[in-house]
Amino acid sequence: MNTDNNDFYDDDLSRSLISNDFDDDTPRRRKKSKKPLVICLIILIIAAAAGATVWYLNARHKPVEATEKFLTGMQNMDFTTMENLLQSHDLSALDDADIRDSAYTDFFTTINKKMTYKITKNKFDIQNGTAKVTVHLKYIDGTNIYAATIQEYTRKVAVAAYAGKEMTQDDIQEMLASLLAENASTADEKYSDIDITYPLIKIGNNWKIVSLDDITVKVMCANFKNVKDEISSQLNDESTDSSSDASADSQTASDADSTQTGGSSIDITTDKFSVRFKQFAVSNDYGGNPCLMIYYDYTNSGDSQSSAFVDFTLQASQNGESLEGTYPEANDTAVDNYMTTIDPGKTVTVCQVFLLKDTTSDVTLQGKETLNVSGGQTTSQVLKLQ
Repeated sequence: MNTDNNDFYDDDLSRSLISNDFDDDTPRRRKKSKKPLVICLIILIIAAAAGATVWYLNARHKPVEATEKFLTGMQNMDFTTMENLLQSHDLSALDDADIRDSAYTDFFTTINKKMTYKITKNKFDIQNGTAKVTVHLKYIDGTNIYAATIQEYTRKVAVAAYAGKEMTQDDIQEMLASLLAENASTADEKYSDIDITYPLIKIGNNWKIVSLDDITVKVMCANFKNVKDEISSQLNDESTDSSSDASADSQTASDADSTQTGGSSIDITTDKFSVRFKQFAVSNDYGGNPCLMIYYDYTNSGDSQSSAFVDFTLQASQNGESLEGTYPEANDTAVDNYMTTIDPGKTVTVCQVFLLKDTTSDVTLQGKETLNVSGGQTTSQVLKLQ
């Protein structure tokens, strides 16, 4: 016989309990959480953003890397690297400045390896594939080097000329190159600073500097555009200054020194030579005219052969008029010594002779360095003939 549970438990409380027991045994469906999905999406977004940032920063640094390689090529005189990093592939401006001339390789190598740089700005345009990289450069200013070279070069050429030695263009270039390299390694280092902005363009996967600019060339050749032209120009300037100032110097010396006593002296000391006044005498020249004979000791303090003629310029004036040079009627070894080349450390007595205007008026002497492009020392002395 089938018996219904509800009939067996006919009270309401029992039925309620039975019903709850069956409900508890029935499994319930819970809602799934969306938090893991959200977290995954956030992680993906962050990863994508980080990847994009890394890619952008890497792309932005590429023109800087190209510029740094170009500058390192400058330091190392690596012309192949420099040319490959130029869109124009044109380094002809370096040839105009003699930088790629093999004769001057040692000089320019010494100069450029001392150049330093620092990237200060990078203006990057990702859409157009262009950039402008600004660099602060510190480099050797060759003013002192060129001045020392010109002075020594002129000295050596003069010595060779008076020794009767003819110099070819190759000889002169070799001498210049040797002097430049020597002075670059021994002269006091003088630096200049400059900012250069290099425009770059992206070509394929590579960044190129658009072209070689004049400022970069100036930096590589130590502030001069052309070795031979610069030296020739300064030599011409020195020659012009000497000739144009010759008469003026005599007048100036006369005006300025008219109040000086006999205690002043033409004595002069440099790192190349020294002059010490000894005495003077009034005599006659080869034509029987009165002349003034000036005696002084000349010492070669340099490191190569030289002479008083090469190193020292002596001018004389009387009543504001320049006195001409002449030769005495009697032979005098000291007169010959004026043009005699002597070894470093040696001293000779030199005599220079001037044709007098009269034998009573004071004579003003002015001495100076011959081959100093910056002017050098100037000394003066008044001689009282009576």
